[in-house]
Amino acid sequence: MKRTSRDIRTANRYEVLRQMIAESPTSRQELAAATGLSLATVATLVGELLDLRMITEVGFEDSAGGRPRGLVAVNSSGGALIGVDIAETYVHVELFDLGLNVLARAEEDVRPSESLPEQVVGHVATAVGSVVMQAGIEGARVLGVGVSVPGQVDRATGTSEYAPNWDWHDVPLLDLLTEHIAYPLYLDNPLRASAVAELWFGAARGRGNAVVVNLGTGVGAGLVLGGGLHRGVSNSAGEWGHTTMVLDGRLCRCGNHGCVETYVGARGIMLNLREIGPDSELLHADDQTATIDALARGVAADDPVARRVVRETARYLGAGVADLVNLFNPEIVVLSSWVARTLGEPLLHEVREAVTRHALPRPLAATEIVLSPIPTDPVCLGAATFALEGALQAVGQKNGKRTAPVRSRTTAPPS
Repeated sequence: MKRTSRDIRTANRYEVLRQMIAESPTSRQELAAATGLSLATVATLVGELLDLRMITEVGFEDSAGGRPRGLVAVNSSGGALIGVDIAETYVHVELFDLGLNVLARAEEDVRPSESLPEQVVGHVATAVGSVVMQAGIEGARVLGVGVSVPGQVDRATGTSEYAPNWDWHDVPLLDLLTEHIAYPLYLDNPLRASAVAELWFGAARGRGNAVVVNLGTGVGAGLVLGGGLHRGVSNSAGEWGHTTMVLDGRLCRCGNHGCVETYVGARGIMLNLREIGPDSELLHADDQTATIDALARGVAADDPVARRVVRETARYLGAGVADLVNLFNPEIVVLSSWVARTLGEPLLHEVREAVTRHALPRPLAATEIVLSPIPTDPVCLGAATFALEGALQAVGQKNGKRTAPVRSRTTAPPS
């Protein structure tokens, strides 16, 4: 789809604010150098952001031989953003100021029996209400809520097209959420959210090409190509977890056999444990979190079964990551989400060794493989940036005056 001049202006406004969140205070000249935009364009965009009270003037700095340069910074109190991470076993919500600092958190457990959209929406609404109350802010200050849901998502219609973990098909998720949440809503999936989080604040910052591997109940790969988020034609790029690793292998929730997810997702790791140590006390039936936690403790205690399970998981994961290295030739591969965070350095060490055995030498030599350094939930952080992007698009200008952001369901701008 061809981008309009308004889309381009929104993207430029978003990029200027992104740079300011990363580096504040800063000057208009520094923003122009960092974004590649002309100084005149940056000055206009800064003026708009000042008018919106998203940024503020904070003084001057000396310049070599010229007039002092005016400095601007993000106005952290100029609004709030909410990021929602919907997963199979939990709903995690974080509220941020405009500097993307966390002000409040809430989490709701999602039981295996709670797979209906209305039940999941109820957990989201409760957690969103909780963070707003904790932060003690007025509802009018919430500029938007970014919602991440696993599976294939249509951002334009706010539809969860296919979520294999719950067998959802064409669920009008944002319409359901709008019945309970009055703020503007923006839907996407965790692959995109975690990739943006790493691009803004994590290991992919300053990198033009990166792959962010999400390891949780589900598995996928967020792609940063040529300095920007890669979505694909139908916003479906990155479904690496549903590529075939073993012909006629384990049955996957998507209906196929031998998918990557069935060997390295939380359920797949539990199967690895059952095969290696069927009577192991590390296995907690039907409890993914407890099992992964027990494996991490077992590795730390040098338990032979735990170490073998992690090694076997890394053998599959390393082969899959090597495919990503060969296909995309990234500067960095980031292991993210709760399984990677829990298993940590022992998993990373084994994965690096396995990738070395499978990847081609030239792309491998150019690639780092690291754990996500983001201390908070990267999916919530990334989802909040989608809300920020949407808020900037929702702000229109007419006759030199700003129109108010829409306070209902809206669609996100193209990225």
